[in-house]
Amino acid sequence: MSEADDRAHTLRLELVDEPGELLRALSPIADNGGNLLSIFHERGSLTPRGHIPVEVDLECSPERFEHVVDALRDAGVTIIQADSERYGEALSVLLVGDLVDTDLSDTLAELEGCGSATVADFSLTTEKGTKGVSSARVRLAIESGSTERALEQVRDVAAQKDLAIVEPLVGEL
Repeated sequence: MSEADDRAHTLRLELVDEPGELLRALSPIADNGGNLLSIFHERGSLTPRGHIPVEVDLECSPERFEHVVDALRDAGVTIIQADSERYGEALSVLLVGDLVDTDLSDTLAELEGCGSATVADFSLTTEKGTKGVSSARVRLAIESGSTERALEQVRDVAAQKDLAIVEPLVGEL
């Protein structure tokens, strides 16, 4: 398989709240060729067993993903969900405007507000002499069949924050 076969995958893990647990969970992913896209460590939440839920988005071929899942289980990491189909599409847009002063963290959280997309990559550019104006390339990983819904969410957020949007640069993950 080649990198062209790579897809986004999501793992929901359950980790003990001890130093080194996250590293122990990430090592099998790296050792088996998984490319991390994002990690959401919910330290403020606990699973019914009193452990920490962690969501890991990674990119690799379906074959490698199976090796990652097997290696995690062999390492004793509890896998709540191994969903290789959750994010099957991608959408890239450019946002232009006062991104920093309009609360960048809130903007990114709002982009995920439709519930079917997650920010997989983000890059911000600011130029001297363009007082307050910046641009950002945002790549969203989207559940299959939800691209239009995610794009509507982006349009709503851009309108609320008076941002210009260049859309879409759509592609398969």
